[in-house]
Amino acid sequence: MEEKELEGKEVREEETEKESMADYARELEASFRTIREGDVVKGTVISVNEEEVILDLQYYAQGVIKAADMSEDPAFRVADEVKPGDVLEAVVVKTDDGEGNILLSGKEAAQLLAWDVLKKALEEKTVLSVKISEAVKAGVVAYVEGIRGFIPASQLSLSYVENLEEWVGRQIDVRVITVDEEKKRLVLSAKEVEKERREEDTNHKIAMLVPGTVMEGVVESLMPYGAFISLPDGLSGLVHISQISQRRIKKPSEVLKVGDKVKVKLLNTNNNKISLSMKAVEETGDGGEEERVSAAQYSSREEATTSLGDLLKNLKL
Repeated sequence: MEEKELEGKEVREEETEKESMADYARELEASFRTIREGDVVKGTVISVNEEEVILDLQYYAQGVIKAADMSEDPAFRVADEVKPGDVLEAVVVKTDDGEGNILLSGKEAAQLLAWDVLKKALEEKTVLSVKISEAVKAGVVAYVEGIRGFIPASQLSLSYVENLEEWVGRQIDVRVITVDEEKKRLVLSAKEVEKERREEDTNHKIAMLVPGTVMEGVVESLMPYGAFISLPDGLSGLVHISQISQRRIKKPSEVLKVGDKVKVKLLNTNNNKISLSMKAVEETGDGGEEERVSAAQYSSREEATTSLGDLLKNLKL
């Protein structure tokens, strides 16, 4: 029993000796370091209050960042954003603040480092979460990495934005679309993120469709080459002019008008585009007797009237 206690004591003493040597090595390294004004240094947060942040720089002096020098973002609150144990980077403003501490600036470090982060976000099309801090002329402002970013009103949403003030305080997802370090210009877009997510949602819905399915839709627009049909679940598909009617027509408006309710059969969803057919519904009889009779009676609206003279001309008296 005594031998085991002795071995345990020796192990603890050895570990203590190793820790002491490691501490000595760090202190020795720190004694050879020279920190100058303008250097970017990294330190671990020791304490935080509403006025300042104290950092352990592995140096003979501690680092101090005043709350006002933490970030350019007016909404930044030191007590909420920084915690003991956090590792921060800062720029040395003074090697002695008058009390033996090294005065640092988080804002200056952010300015130096943030542009590289933003350039990378632009290249990788990273989605960033930001909080809108104020409305300005023609857009709103949000901060990213301590840098003031501008979101034009046209890039706030897929829909038209009338009141910019209503957006202040909102947390939104954006993508960097312009980074110009020289001109200190950062432009963001929430519209791009919204558009991409809507496309992903639409493509998922399209992938769930089964070719051959007969659906009911409403004619939303007519083009020379066909008719676009509004379908359930916010989807839209095209009936090519060759698939509108069994008889040959010169233009969709001969048999259709915007607002008409129609039955269509899903042909395919190649390249996430919905291809439909009204003719296939007529051919298979899926549209019902009434619809088949109606389709058979379609005629050009330009030739829909028959004069009394034309009728009498064919009569034999």
